[in-house]
Amino acid sequence: MLIKRLQLALIHTAVAMTLVPINSTLNRVMIFDLGVSKTIFTLLAVFPYLLSPIQVAIGSFSDRHPILGYRRSPYILTGLVLCVAGVAVSPQIAVLISENFGFGLLAGILAFGMWGMGFNLSAVSYLSLASELSGEKERGKTIAVMFTVMVMGLIATGISLSRMVPTYDPATLQNAFLTVAASALTLGLLGLFKLESPFDRASSKTKSENYSIKQMTSAIMENRVAKIFFVYLLLLLAAILGQDVLLEPFAAQAFGMTLEQTSRIVSITNSFTLLAFVIAGVLDGRVKKKYVAQSGNLGALIGFIVIVASGLTASTSAFYAGITLLGLGTGISTIANLSLMFDLTVPEKVGLYIGAWGFSNGLSRLAGLLMAGLVADLATQLAGDALGGYLVVFGIEASMLFVAAIMLYRIDVGAFQKQAHEPSFVEKAALAAE
Repeated sequence: MLIKRLQLALIHTAVAMTLVPINSTLNRVMIFDLGVSKTIFTLLAVFPYLLSPIQVAIGSFSDRHPILGYRRSPYILTGLVLCVAGVAVSPQIAVLISENFGFGLLAGILAFGMWGMGFNLSAVSYLSLASELSGEKERGKTIAVMFTVMVMGLIATGISLSRMVPTYDPATLQNAFLTVAASALTLGLLGLFKLESPFDRASSKTKSENYSIKQMTSAIMENRVAKIFFVYLLLLLAAILGQDVLLEPFAAQAFGMTLEQTSRIVSITNSFTLLAFVIAGVLDGRVKKKYVAQSGNLGALIGFIVIVASGLTASTSAFYAGITLLGLGTGISTIANLSLMFDLTVPEKVGLYIGAWGFSNGLSRLAGLLMAGLVADLATQLAGDALGGYLVVFGIEASMLFVAAIMLYRIDVGAFQKQAHEPSFVEKAALAAE
């Protein structure tokens, strides 16, 4: 099983790698070097999350329609190829938008849409395969290996990009993106090689759980703790993930950092995220999950405050301290809240609640990125200062984390479990009628 875990980790890493050039290099080039609106870039960057609801349909469709006897591998491969193609052509989009806005925007929608479709197609398929291959008892180990290897891959990709593109040059940027695309495709193919066995429909005992958005909404709205946790996740993840597209152009604007320096930011933050995974693992079982989650939330909150202070004081040292705290806080918060999320489910409705929390995740990423771009541009226009626009966004994200930290104290797992197991009014009426 170890070999299969590593293969799954390679696929997970390959897909994640294709996001790094876009969110750590292309964002800085388009926003800072080419002067493209932050709103335009974030509208393109949200495509993976805008298309995330299709994951439910893809998962259900692949359950029922194996290709050449395989339920997951063909869909993973198709998604990986789309991701690779999207990242390979994205540098040309940056140039097109700066030279011919209308045509470039149309091409950008197609390219980012292709990447987004590939991300959703592959992600739901390899996570389903990971669940099937691991079994219920081994899923935790598989997920831990997948995410650890992925973070290591993101660190290596960020370092490689910083060395391949020290300064902005269209040809150099294109070659670097093609190198990342080729590397991702190679890792993905290695991961897929003999990973999945042909599907035997006759002997299969697995049953797919399919839930609608209406059912997930009802499950959340009928349970007070579930409602709080949904909003908590929305605020927390929107704040933490919304800065993804702004840190690099902010560093260029505030400190005059080169493209080589800003491309390393993703490696720095992910290095501390990886360290945070280890810390969270050590604390697991020794310290209450809510306390661990809160320490991560507050660490990220302080990170944002320090980043704002770095912009106001033009202190590069403070900026690096801020992204260090942000990386540590994000890692600890991710592991602890993931564990808390699994506590906020019931055995007979695991798919329903995990689907609801996944929906919150996708919605928060969408909201966070859109908020970052729109607010940064609006604040820049009102203040007449590009740096001020970034600082306003980081300040809002710190405020969102503060509200989320307060909400965490109201999340009671015991109360959730009690209410989730109680029959609804309709069920009680039906029992009474019988």
